[in-house]
Amino acid sequence: MNRSPVFRITAPLIFLAVVIAANPRSALGFPDGADRRVFDAGQQPADVRLQEPKDLNAYFPFEVPATKAEWEQRQAELRQRVLVATGLWPMPAKTPLNAVVHGKVLRDGFTVEKVYFESLPGHFVSGLLFRPEGRTDAKRPAVLSPHGHGGRQQDYGSDKMAALIASGAEVHANSGRFPKLARCAQLARMGVVTFIFDMMGYVDSHQVSYQLAHRYADRRPEFEATDSWGFYSAQAESRLHSIMGLQTWNGVRALDFLASLPDVDPARMAVTGGSGGGTQTILLGAIDDRHIAGFPNGMVSTSMQGGCTCENCSLLRIGTGNVELAALFAPRPQGMTAANDWTKEMMTKGYPQLQKLYAMLGVPDDVYCEEMLHFPHNYNAVTRGIMYSWMNKHLGLGIQEPIAETEWEPLSAAEYTVWNKQHPAPAGGDDYERTLLKQMDERDQVALFAHSPAGNTEIQNYLSAVRSGWQTIIGRTLPKAEDVQRKKAWKETKAGYLEFGDVLTLTTKGEQLPVVSVYPKSVDWNQKVILWIDGQGKAGMFPNGEIHSDVRRLVDAGYSVVGVDLFGQGEFTTNGETLTENPTVKNPRQFAGFTYCYNETLFARRVHDILTVTAWINSDEHSPKALHAIGVNGGGPLLAAARVIADSAFDATAIDTGGFRFETLTDWKHADFLPGAVKYGDMPTLLSLSAPNKLWIAGEETTPAIVKTAYKAAGVKTSDLVSSANGRLDTTTAATDYILQQ
Repeated sequence: MNRSPVFRITAPLIFLAVVIAANPRSALGFPDGADRRVFDAGQQPADVRLQEPKDLNAYFPFEVPATKAEWEQRQAELRQRVLVATGLWPMPAKTPLNAVVHGKVLRDGFTVEKVYFESLPGHFVSGLLFRPEGRTDAKRPAVLSPHGHGGRQQDYGSDKMAALIASGAEVHANSGRFPKLARCAQLARMGVVTFIFDMMGYVDSHQVSYQLAHRYADRRPEFEATDSWGFYSAQAESRLHSIMGLQTWNGVRALDFLASLPDVDPARMAVTGGSGGGTQTILLGAIDDRHIAGFPNGMVSTSMQGGCTCENCSLLRIGTGNVELAALFAPRPQGMTAANDWTKEMMTKGYPQLQKLYAMLGVPDDVYCEEMLHFPHNYNAVTRGIMYSWMNKHLGLGIQEPIAETEWEPLSAAEYTVWNKQHPAPAGGDDYERTLLKQMDERDQVALFAHSPAGNTEIQNYLSAVRSGWQTIIGRTLPKAEDVQRKKAWKETKAGYLEFGDVLTLTTKGEQLPVVSVYPKSVDWNQKVILWIDGQGKAGMFPNGEIHSDVRRLVDAGYSVVGVDLFGQGEFTTNGETLTENPTVKNPRQFAGFTYCYNETLFARRVHDILTVTAWINSDEHSPKALHAIGVNGGGPLLAAARVIADSAFDATAIDTGGFRFETLTDWKHADFLPGAVKYGDMPTLLSLSAPNKLWIAGEETTPAIVKTAYKAAGVKTSDLVSSANGRLDTTTAATDYILQQ
């Protein structure tokens, strides 16, 4: 008889078995119904995730880490999140820009030229290049200016200028009408090469329409096919292709364009934009380290995060917000203002935290926010003046201050329009959109070796890239055991085994789980635990109210078996029916990014729950000799994802995929939808990331090639990877057989 003290709960179980045998309906409780309820009837877990989904108008505070080392770790994690969310992990290859600069126009102190280049082959970025008048052979500093909503040609209108001038918002009646061009002109007069490029759908950028890029609201079934799709579809989201992501890529390529100019000093570049352009400035600051100064105006806020489809994308702001994303630019200098809009609380919520961070990094004077609550949302002449001073200082311009804008003659339509007979506008529209999305998919496939890496270096690079991608889209590490608290709910003696109902609380996240455990009554318990993951929750262990025959086989063989209602299963619902759709925000516009930018999907949350239970089972409370896991009846993909994060916390896993592929989903609300899952290799790659750990597979016609590749690279034979076609055997029984052999 094995009386090893390793499993510390053995002796208490023997005692409880005697107590329960004498009084099976003791005051300790009794399971409610066939589904083995842990909470009282009608009660749900006290879980923060049952609240309404977080939307873009929520509160997004920034908590500064205690040490520089902690910040650097957080900074790396968030940069990875931004890259993944915008579809830029791993960074795609940069194709030739094929830039064209034409149509020079002279103004007092500066010139303006028309520009277009290809951020992707056939996808054009257009804009205007402002240069200081005079020599072009000298290396000058440069500023990239994403314009924000309203377009680069935003016009206040002549009838509003008197009031704007009287309020102090603007100074000049002519050039002040065009506030976004005004900053470019003044910077050029200050000796700075400045490029303002079109957001998609504005002025000369019409390959993707304004309506699609910024006003999309209703789903388009004709763009949701698995072999032909457009933006906003499940297919696009599962590849992390979004308007925001493409605009971010356009910004990266715009910096490439500026840096390539013979009269630009690449070591003295900066970025500034307001409103939607402020959002783009924040993201460029997070992922691109080439520019040395920034001025993201009008969007650094703990409040509203950006209301447009071009300012949101899946995964971006889960657990973070614009203030912290702006902080990723640190320790490089950045400035901003607080106006009478969603930034109005910055002086007390946001700016103090940025000051604390910059002070901790040793550069307390390199972050600045000026309160301007007497103005509404703006990038007006006063704000521009603050920016000019910031650029003067940090680009080393050496200009005497104060710096005042001067009047200039606005550009005519012929002078600012990029396309003409000599430079015809490229085609756009529906067919172009489908082609563009296919091209982006092919671009990413190249970066990921088409999910068929060859050679040791290529294989290792591939596995590292996709593992990082999956870790980000799942968004959780294995919890610390001490952060998982157990509360006993009930226990009952059955014929030959014991059942326990428990509540697990992940204290660091405010999440609760109902758990049922089945233990052998014999003191010969083998000190091994099976985590049973079922698509229907813990009820899957008790079909028709009776213990599953394969669960009973495991218990009779000496194993204990643990089942759990994952988020959206069983006791998380009011009717016991597993959720089949993700909860979404109340925004009427049918865009996944409005929900998944701020909230994890059901799939990710269920994986989180598996990790919580795993941490509890492997804690000192149990200290099992082995933890195995079985994923069946829809639970296989969830377990496969959890295995990637938990790694060797499981000794062996038996996974029935049921032939599931994320790629087949055509509705981003589907309970199994997961942004980025297709991009990072779908189920085959997810399974491959179990290497070199023990893995058994069912539900596949054959073992996927990438699984064989990964295990071979890890020096492990794949002979134990049993694959079976759907319907050819009872996969649950076969999975149980495999575990019994361990």
